[in-house]
Amino acid sequence: MSTRPLVEYESVDKYFGETHVLREVDLAVEEQEVVVVVGPSGSGKSTLLRCANRLEEIQGGEIRIAGDPISGPDASVNRLRQQVGMVFQSFNLFPHMTATENVAVGPRKVKGVPESEATERADDLLDRVGLGDQTESYPAELSGGQQQRVAIARALAMDPHVMLFDEVTSALDPELVGEVLGVMKDLATEGMTMLTVTHEMGFAREVGDRIVLMSDGEVIEQGPPESFFEAPETERGERFLERLL
Repeated sequence: MSTRPLVEYESVDKYFGETHVLREVDLAVEEQEVVVVVGPSGSGKSTLLRCANRLEEIQGGEIRIAGDPISGPDASVNRLRQQVGMVFQSFNLFPHMTATENVAVGPRKVKGVPESEATERADDLLDRVGLGDQTESYPAELSGGQQQRVAIARALAMDPHVMLFDEVTSALDPELVGEVLGVMKDLATEGMTMLTVTHEMGFAREVGDRIVLMSDGEVIEQGPPESFFEAPETERGERFLERLL
């Protein structure tokens, strides 16, 4: 473990117009830790993630990656997005590119990796997520679960320090959820630092090192999975679990 967190939110405020979406959020994610964020719809979970790679800009407080503030005049968005990989509900693959080309394009365009090297790395990553036999397939030829695994490989191709997963299984048919969660479990086992928003409570309990409950833009409670699921500390936590379990 590092002496300081890899991801730090300090008194973070975020507004959409008059709506206060994040309210002085404090949260830290240690290196190699898997933090799972849960909570009702509209609680600010996805916004929390999107602020960590500046898809949304904050209005107060500070977010740091590996000790460096990510906002301000000296912060590079391109450098940040090489450090922080993000996978969304929607796959956002390029339809005219094969799986290999989708994964290789980031390192080629952003990092200047030679095409042959980027292609070899892309094929290795596709094999890692169980798609070694689909390298030449186009997105339209792949199932939703396969497309989402390509999206994970694409994010990993940039060699990020931390991976953000924003409800990546919510758009999938139930029978395809397991194959994506399996890849995420493997990443956790390999020591990838992960900040994950999910409704999959089985995954949260099994893989998470810490559960963070959000409601109305605030962190309500956080703790190890066994504590959260067996004996939540807050009434809000109890109500949330009653609706789920």
